[in-house]
Amino acid sequence: MNPTRILAILLIAGGAAGLLYGSFSYTKDTTALKIGPIELAVKEKETVNVPVWAGIGAIVIGAALLVMGGKRG
Repeated sequence: MNPTRILAILLIAGGAAGLLYGSFSYTKDTTALKIGPIELAVKEKETVNVPVWAGIGAIVIGAALLVMGGKRG
C-alpha cells in the first residue's frame, strides 16, 4: 500500500469521524501562579468544534486521492 492510499484512507476516516462527532474535548494543564516553590496549576477543559464543511472536504479530498492514486499507480 503506497503512502497516497494511506493518506486518502486517513482523510476519509477523519472526515467521517468529524461529521459523526462534531467536536472533541481535551484537558490542558496551565500554571496560573508560581511563587518560589509554590505553584498553582489549573486544568482547563477545551472543546474544538469541527465544521461540517471540513469533514465533507476531507472525505472528498480523500476520495479524489484514492481514485487518482489508483489510476496513476
